[in-house]
Amino acid sequence: MEESLRIKEVEEVISIQEFESQIEPLNVPAVFRGCVKDWEAFRCWNPTNGGLDYLQERVQSAVVEVMLSRSAPIFYGDIRSHERVPLPFSSFIEFCKRGLSKDDKGDVLSESEILQNQSVELDDDLCNSITNSRDQIYLAQVPILNRENEERVQLQSLQEDIRIPCFLESKNLSSINLWMNNAKSRSSTHYDPHHNLLCVITGCKQVVLWPPSAGPLLYPMPIYGEASNHSSVALDSPDLSLHPRFKRAYEYSQKIVLQAGDGLYIPEGWFHQVDSDQLTIAVNFWWRSNITSKMSEHMDVYYLRRILKRLIDKEMNQMLQKTCDGGSGKLKDCISEAHDGGKADVLGNAVYQKHENKPNLNVKLHDLSLPARQALHELVSRVHDGVKATNQQSTSTSDSRVISDRDCKDTMVTKSSDLNVVNEQDRCNSTSDTGVIPGENSKNMQITNLYRLEDDHIADVLWNLEPLDILTALLAMVHSFPRTLEALILHMLSPVGAEVLTRKFDELDQQLTEEDRSEFYQRFYSVFDDQYAIMDAILKAKESFALQAFKNVLQLYMGVTLSGSSYTL
Repeated sequence: MEESLRIKEVEEVISIQEFESQIEPLNVPAVFRGCVKDWEAFRCWNPTNGGLDYLQERVQSAVVEVMLSRSAPIFYGDIRSHERVPLPFSSFIEFCKRGLSKDDKGDVLSESEILQNQSVELDDDLCNSITNSRDQIYLAQVPILNRENEERVQLQSLQEDIRIPCFLESKNLSSINLWMNNAKSRSSTHYDPHHNLLCVITGCKQVVLWPPSAGPLLYPMPIYGEASNHSSVALDSPDLSLHPRFKRAYEYSQKIVLQAGDGLYIPEGWFHQVDSDQLTIAVNFWWRSNITSKMSEHMDVYYLRRILKRLIDKEMNQMLQKTCDGGSGKLKDCISEAHDGGKADVLGNAVYQKHENKPNLNVKLHDLSLPARQALHELVSRVHDGVKATNQQSTSTSDSRVISDRDCKDTMVTKSSDLNVVNEQDRCNSTSDTGVIPGENSKNMQITNLYRLEDDHIADVLWNLEPLDILTALLAMVHSFPRTLEALILHMLSPVGAEVLTRKFDELDQQLTEEDRSEFYQRFYSVFDDQYAIMDAILKAKESFALQAFKNVLQLYMGVTLSGSSYTL
């Protein structure tokens, strides 16, 4: 848990200005100890001091909606697991009284007698359901104040016992609600779309919180679902085979215990799960955050795209198992740079730093650094192995072309561990082992995994090279193995490989002068017959990697699973 996300403890009364400047903007939970002890409710609602009789008399004949759960004591947000049923508030209070004196065999009424004595007529089936499940009902989110729908306010008479905390007096509250359970209960893990101040009047609540960023570990319900703000993990018995990420969820959680009189500020978007002791009464305040209240509707599409883009960028970094603070991975257009006199585009606020030692753009094999030589050896070997494997599976060469004789004029790196070079005759003789290179549209070459860096050897080789070593290795391939470089880019470069290559190009841009940049890209692309086509191929592979990240984002954060390799708009 990052230190900046730790729950704040506030022991003293704070002002509106302090809350709005020091607490609310952080979007981090805060506990306000004893913040409601001056309420009339704190004094009068205590069940051990006649509080239940007080509430019963205060509310009188009001009918409230109770949550009737088939999974109690766990109350899930999905209506498939619970239903809201009407019940006289006085009946619920009687159930609470019975819970307090369940060991007393005196004049305590039975559940059926409690319901039969009510002036409100209830359906027989409903009476039976409530009678048989007294411990499975929960007074959840019953409005004391509701500015959005005043007709739904069922407990308006309790407003006089509640005092809005001084630090919320400037807020435009959307609702105030009563939460009351007659038996121990647990809420499912969920987040709210409003800021929330949860105040315990009597009893005790234990709250476990997760920051919004931990959402993927909690498997939120699909965004289009009935309870999209709830976790889909069963709290009582999580199935780690179905939800494997959940085993790490508690690494990012924080637990807080609220005693009577305490309040907990839960910012919007924070996941929380609440355990309530028997006969706990609480009141909560909801209000819209400054961020959401100031969002103009005509900007929603822009915000959606902006947020998705940021999440996709983050996911791509996770897929590469490394956080990159570098650039955008832009594919440099050496052709346009040549046409504009070698002037490079500068994106954003990127600062291009000239390397202290001018890079050798005429590098030969013997000039390579040890990492560059090892990488070149690995890349050439991988391409030749891939071509050889393709030849063994191919039954026709009509869709392919034989390695050109001009590849035989140069030396190549052998597969021996000492990385010696062999003579021209050895190189020419080796063509019988490498065979043919598939045509541009061939799909014969198999890649272990298109999107995982650790499973793609070529991408991994590129990832672990310094940018200037990649430059020298690629230029050595341009000079000595142009057809191998062509095969590498056209046929062996996976989506993750394309993402890595373009990121390395981006890093190179920050180390080269404009002149060196332009010359490098012209030499690199000169290998290919159609420079625009090869740039298009790299970009398509790079976009495929981003598409996979997009799918991951939808699954991680919205519970939406997409299939297929591409989509057309």
